[in-house]
Amino acid sequence: MNIACTPEEWAARVQLAAAYRIFDRLGWGELIYNHISLRVPGPDAHFLINPFGLHYSEVKASNLVKVDVHGQVIGHSDWPINPAGFTFHGKIHETLTDAHCVMHVHTTPTMAVCCLDEGLSFTNFYAAQLFGKVAYHEFEGITVHADEGARILASAGGKPVLLLRNHGPVTIGANLAQAFGLMWLLQRACEVQLATLSMGRPRAIAPPVLEACVRDSLQYDPRFGAGQDAFDALQRLVDRTDPSYRD
Repeated sequence: MNIACTPEEWAARVQLAAAYRIFDRLGWGELIYNHISLRVPGPDAHFLINPFGLHYSEVKASNLVKVDVHGQVIGHSDWPINPAGFTFHGKIHETLTDAHCVMHVHTTPTMAVCCLDEGLSFTNFYAAQLFGKVAYHEFEGITVHADEGARILASAGGKPVLLLRNHGPVTIGANLAQAFGLMWLLQRACEVQLATLSMGRPRAIAPPVLEACVRDSLQYDPRFGAGQDAFDALQRLVDRTDPSYRD
C-alpha cells in the first residue's frame, strides 16, 4: 500500500523498513522496543521512526511514522511513537545537520559492554576500527525525559558511536548504511570482547596500529559505500524471504 508522499520520501521509507527487517533477521530486535530513525529528504525537519507496538518483522514502508523534531506526528498514523526513542533521536536530528540516521539496540553483547567500567576495549579487529569514534553517556534511567536529550547530545561530542552506560549503544550516520555499518562493527567488537574476557586478559593493540585500522576501514571509505554494499546484500536476503516491507 502506497501513501501520499514524494518519491524521495517513499525511497527512504522502503530503505528504513528494510533496516528493521534486517535487524530482525540478525536477532537485533527487542520485542516492540528500540528504534531506528531516518531523516526525510526535503526542507522540513522531519524524520521516520517505527510505530510503537509493532514487532520489527511487522514494520513496512507505509506504517512508519513521520514526526517533527518536537515529537509531533506528521500526517496520519494508526500507531504512536515510543517516547523513550524520541528523547534523543529528536534532539540529534534537530541539532546535527549531517545526522541522517540514528540507531539504538539492546543486544546482549553491546549492553554487556555498556555495563563494564572500562566500556569498549580496543583489543580486537572490529573494535580497532572504532578507535577514537566512541563516546559515553552516564545512565540517568529510562530516556523519557526531554531534558536528557540535550545531555546525550553533549556526551556524544561529535562521535558517531555513543555508549549509554548501563543501557545500550547509539550509532549516528550521515546515511542509513553508515549507521548500520557502525552498529555491525560495534556488535561484532562486543561479541569478541565478551568471548575474550571469558578466557583471560585481552592483548593490547598499539595506538598507531589502531589509528591505521580506522584509516583503512571500509566503513569510513566512500569509495566502498561506507557500508552500503553490506546493507544491500542483507536487503537482497530479506527480499528473497519476505519483501512485504516494501508495501
